[in-house]
Amino acid sequence: MPLSRRRFPRRLLFLLAALACSAGFLRAADTKTVVFFGDSLTAGYGLDDPATQSHPALIQQKINAADLPWRVVNAGLSGETTAGGRRRAAWILRQPVDLFVLALGGNDGLRGIPLSDTRANLQVIIDLVRAKYPDVRIVIAGMQIPTNLGAEYTEPFRDIFPALAKANQLTLIPFLLEGVGGQPALNQPDGIHPTAAGHALVAENVWKVLRPML
Repeated sequence: MPLSRRRFPRRLLFLLAALACSAGFLRAADTKTVVFFGDSLTAGYGLDDPATQSHPALIQQKINAADLPWRVVNAGLSGETTAGGRRRAAWILRQPVDLFVLALGGNDGLRGIPLSDTRANLQVIIDLVRAKYPDVRIVIAGMQIPTNLGAEYTEPFRDIFPALAKANQLTLIPFLLEGVGGQPALNQPDGIHPTAAGHALVAENVWKVLRPML
């Protein structure tokens, strides 16, 4: 009998430890992944610390503050076009994805790439994501480019993103750089890439759309 009394606490402690580990594994398994798939705007080009100042990093901070079970993967690559994203998508999709934010196209527009190519590449990326993860939710970020390329190009370029959202039943961020694009105080000297303050506003644009989905 005394031996049993000595063993019982050890067994209880072992059980409690096992339950704690199981709870930890469950929490890890319950954590979902949102992937930001984009170009230098996503990567945080030119920032002192993209890991904390880019808008995907700020979205992670908002998620943490709201105690939501999501982790953010920043899959932004500076200079990326939709063609490059099309080639890179399969590699990114090797990890689990629950929510996919597609933010490509800006470099296509700046380079004057044919609109049909941009639209086709984005559609292929959408199809690849859904083929790999049928239950994934996809958000597409609207893009606009300076009007110096001419209305006959810039206007149909702008229309690509809502059209794809409608055709594929995606959630649309109307314009990723709303309130930031064209504002010198919120952009780096190149006039294209947001400053840290600019990324904070971009994060607000994104958060308005993502928060209900999380």
